[in-house]
Amino acid sequence: MKNFDINEDPHRRFNPLINEWVLVSPHRAKRPWQGQNETISTEELPKYDPTCYLCPGNVRANGMNNPQYESSFVFENDFAAMKQDEIIFEDDIKHTFFKAKPEQGISRVVCFSPRHDLTLPEMEIADIENIIRTWQKEYTDLGNIKFINHVQIFENKGSVMGCSNPHPHGQIWAQSSLPTQVEKTQNSLKSYYDKNQTTLLEDYVKAELKAGDRIVIENDHFVALVPFWAIWPYETMIISKRAVNKITNFTADESTAFAKILKQLTTKYDNLFNTSFPYSSGIHQSPTDGLIHPEWHFHMHFYPPLLRSATVKKFMVGYEMLGESQRDITPEKSAEILRQLSDVHYKSLVKA
Repeated sequence: MKNFDINEDPHRRFNPLINEWVLVSPHRAKRPWQGQNETISTEELPKYDPTCYLCPGNVRANGMNNPQYESSFVFENDFAAMKQDEIIFEDDIKHTFFKAKPEQGISRVVCFSPRHDLTLPEMEIADIENIIRTWQKEYTDLGNIKFINHVQIFENKGSVMGCSNPHPHGQIWAQSSLPTQVEKTQNSLKSYYDKNQTTLLEDYVKAELKAGDRIVIENDHFVALVPFWAIWPYETMIISKRAVNKITNFTADESTAFAKILKQLTTKYDNLFNTSFPYSSGIHQSPTDGLIHPEWHFHMHFYPPLLRSATVKKFMVGYEMLGESQRDITPEKSAEILRQLSDVHYKSLVKA
């Protein structure tokens, strides 16, 4: 028998946001790697690409021309995952195994910049603030549509994450139902708030700030940290210090602070392996069903796949698909590595 060492011994960690567990196996981080290496493009992108369907003035797949936009630009997705059509539907309660129901929704694309060669960490703070204002407007406009009860803002960055176009952009999917992961979070947040009359993440951030070992960046209004229950090797969350439940409730100072921490965190990601770091990121905030939702607390998830280098990624296979999520490198070690990275983008250092 030996005393438990959280940094060395296999253990499970609980995720209170979705009421699930993750297996942590820190001893496995020492094993040699003989797995797949991804090919990372080192091609320098042009400021404007005449073949890119997202660049200003270019023709999209539906034959429409993009305007000569100078900041962010939003358009209806030409290959939307959902449709706005109202469909007559009667739920057949007799079905046990073959339940289905129609889903109404709207999918939009948000071009972050007219520049084809820029990603978030390479943009100016003012440009990121403009993206935040665009997110706020879209959340309001879409959320005010009668059948829309949830607005999901997200970004897939890099071909490893299935992004087919390097032009800096994200997406917004707005729909009539709460998606599965959001519904799990909703249930957990409401249960905690009903019991404690404070938000789960308000109390969690205070506990993390006190512990300190998973904090990556902190400013007056936001904290970027590696969650105690993180699954992906360098997974992070940005959480507002104030218990604000949606992006439209930010003060001007909070919007600026959010832009700054977005730039800092994504810069650290790029600096980790000196590459344009791939990830899926997304904002979780209050549903748009007309209710107040005091249990919700604004946060943004970052799920990057890279593990050991710019060409080695984490796979979710085998046990992860059949049992539960698993990670090797501890969240504390990931946070330490990210925390020590420079806030100055590696490309700027090369140019200097």
